[in-house]
Amino acid sequence: FRYSELTEVQQQLIRETLVTWLQAQMLNPQPEKTFIRNKAAQVFALLFVTEYLTKWPKFFFDILSVVDLNPRGVDMYLRILMAVDAELVDRDVVHTSEEARRNTLLKDTMREQCVPSLVESWYQILQNYQYNNSELTCQCLEVVGAYVSWIDLSLIANERFINMLLGHMSVEVLREEACDCLFEIVNKGMDPIDKTKLVESLCQVLQSAGLFSIDQEDDVDFLARFSKLVNGMGQALIASWTKLVKNGDIKSAQDTLQAIEAKVALMLQLLIHDDDDISSNIIGFCYDYLHILKQLSALSDQQKANVEAIMLAVMKKLTYDEEYNFENEGEDEAMFVEYRKQLKLLLDRLAQVSPELLLASVRRVFNTTLQNWQTTRFMEVEVAIRLLYMLAEALPVSHGAHFSGDVTKATALQDMMRTLVTSGVSAYQHTSVTLEFFETVVRYEKFFAVEPQHIPTVLMAFLDHRGLRHTSPKVRSRTAYLFSRFVKSLNKQMNPFIEDVLNRIQDLLELSPPENGYQALLSSDDQLFIYETAGVLIVNSEYSAERKQVLMRNLLTPLMEKFKVLLEKLMMAQDEDRQMALADCLNHAVGFASRTSKAFSNKQTVKQCGCSEVYLDCLQTFLPALSCPLQKEVLRSGVRTFLHRMIICLEEEVLPFIPSASEHMLKDCEAKDLQEFIPLINQITAKFKTQVSPFLQQMFMPLLHAIFEVLLLPAEENDQSAALEKQMLRRSYFAFLQTVTGSGMSEVIANQGAQNVERVLFTVIQGAVDYPDPIAQKTCFIILSKLVELWGGKDGPVGFADFVYKHIVPACFLAPLKQTFDLADAQTVLALSECAVTLKTIHLKRGPECIQYLQQEYLPSLQVAPEIIQ
Repeated sequence: FRYSELTEVQQQLIRETLVTWLQAQMLNPQPEKTFIRNKAAQVFALLFVTEYLTKWPKFFFDILSVVDLNPRGVDMYLRILMAVDAELVDRDVVHTSEEARRNTLLKDTMREQCVPSLVESWYQILQNYQYNNSELTCQCLEVVGAYVSWIDLSLIANERFINMLLGHMSVEVLREEACDCLFEIVNKGMDPIDKTKLVESLCQVLQSAGLFSIDQEDDVDFLARFSKLVNGMGQALIASWTKLVKNGDIKSAQDTLQAIEAKVALMLQLLIHDDDDISSNIIGFCYDYLHILKQLSALSDQQKANVEAIMLAVMKKLTYDEEYNFENEGEDEAMFVEYRKQLKLLLDRLAQVSPELLLASVRRVFNTTLQNWQTTRFMEVEVAIRLLYMLAEALPVSHGAHFSGDVTKATALQDMMRTLVTSGVSAYQHTSVTLEFFETVVRYEKFFAVEPQHIPTVLMAFLDHRGLRHTSPKVRSRTAYLFSRFVKSLNKQMNPFIEDVLNRIQDLLELSPPENGYQALLSSDDQLFIYETAGVLIVNSEYSAERKQVLMRNLLTPLMEKFKVLLEKLMMAQDEDRQMALADCLNHAVGFASRTSKAFSNKQTVKQCGCSEVYLDCLQTFLPALSCPLQKEVLRSGVRTFLHRMIICLEEEVLPFIPSASEHMLKDCEAKDLQEFIPLINQITAKFKTQVSPFLQQMFMPLLHAIFEVLLLPAEENDQSAALEKQMLRRSYFAFLQTVTGSGMSEVIANQGAQNVERVLFTVIQGAVDYPDPIAQKTCFIILSKLVELWGGKDGPVGFADFVYKHIVPACFLAPLKQTFDLADAQTVLALSECAVTLKTIHLKRGPECIQYLQQEYLPSLQVAPEIIQ
């Protein structure tokens, strides 16, 4: 705020200039552009916030005296009021506690000094302009709606105002704003009995004005606002009922419940309306009403009828309309998907009120539709299957056990699933029905444990033109994912079909050549799922280890052969686009091989399946890519991922390959390469510990040199991404040291020669104190306390005790004293706690000598007063 630095005279000049500008607005032949008027209103509002409590208590009176009832003046006055409301009340703006206190004080002062006069001015504006200037009238209604939430309601909720608003409800150009204004009045927090009275009196007047006859109204924009108003009234009554029940006022609660029930017919008309916006606006009331019914001990016949009506409305409204564009989904489609999510919540709530009724209704719709699916429109078939799909969440069970337990429910679901898979509906010629079929089959995979005879039918649907070979890429892509889930979930039941399935997916496993214009059925991302599925089928089969090995070889050999050919082509390629295409293709081959290994688990290890040899062959095939000088980033990233998988799957068999792989990966690398390489070394270190100690000792300094080289590269001052990359690399470096020390291999560091050890230790001290990155600081203190624990005793390395006192102890005090050490940040608090652990470890290892050092040397050197030291 530079304003506070101005002199009294200058501040007075600013006030006068604004008032003069306002006067000029009313005389100008042309009104100012809207954006300028809005900006000016903002300036007035900021000045109001600064001056109202001190130097300009007559702010509003001064403005009113200038504008009077001049239409341009009134326009500015109303814009200023909206800007003031935005400054004081807007929930979207995050205010500091200081600002929040100031805003409360401003509102309190306004309530005392000027709100009644403001309300009077609004009444005059409305009365004056309601028939001849709809724009100003609407603006004024917006102001009333905004201020109602924080001024005395009786100033607005009185006969003269309400009658005027109700009059506006029958004027076409005003009624939408009037509706919103009434909504704000209804929304105002107040005593539950008063709120019920207010809502009821409003309803009576609206009803007698004929506004409840929805079917006669064809203005959907108005109905959307009206629906929001009815929703507000319904939710307000429900909130009152909840409070009254809580307070034990049973009589008033009963009256309020009657008032709620009286609105249900109107709510249903709005819920079932063809326009989704109108329907969507009433869902809150509907949802809360069902919540009330859920709490009642028994439902009346009328209430049961209401539940059924809501259920039928939801089923009808879930249906796609003719205009929905499945091939090119835009904003309208996205809004319908959101609306469907709201309806799903209603369906879940219906299931809580009456699960039997929901199950029976869905079953009726499902069976009727599927009996004649060939002659039924796609949207009705889709919604019938969708409802079956939605039952799984609406009627929850643990671990998908829908087909055991409650007999009625299990039988109903089993019957519907049997109908789904035997009716032939999977052949319906519409993508939405096809996808819904596969989604539902996968969601209820436990059905196939009960009736395994249907598995072949569904597998065929997955594998032919209905699924993985469908004409729509969207269906093929989704089916690839669902197919892998289906196969995984059925596990042992897949045994009789394994060879057949592997043969049928053979063409889908082919690596797409890097030639442009080649249209493969599946994208490389989709193929990952197919490779994983193939791996799962082989590994989980009941075949012998020999047979598994043969099948795995058949799966991976084509990838290896293609890889060798493509790598040779890449080495020769001149054109950069061609190089990129080849590198991507090589990367896919490695990715597919990686993905097959996901099938292995602790029980079914690579060794037990006899597949170690195949994967070692893959390693030998893929590793030469690391020494390819072209497209390094793409190739290294793929091979690195494969190595991560092999460390898990092949365990120590992978170790012979690590040294040369590391050497290649450390050659001329950038920050990002290193940052991604370090987790690989950490994984090896944590898993194999002392087994890899010699290798780590050998590559420790080369790795550090590579890291330091990148960190010392000069970067441009404003290059944010380079700074971030360095920060991430620094974190990775400290994470590496933490892994080494934490795995009990401090000798890896100790054996690097005194000079190198010292250099490493200083980087850790620097990380703990100098860089304002709490994540790295926390790691550095963990490393320091670990080193103190290992080396800080009497038999530690020569000179380490000195280092503890000269550098580690000061670091523990200097880090928290830094300006950038922000204790409001959670990561910083964790760094502080590790810092304390470091000091505690020093005390444990060095005993009284440590206390003595602090008392006699270190703390006095910081000019700490003797009484504090003691």
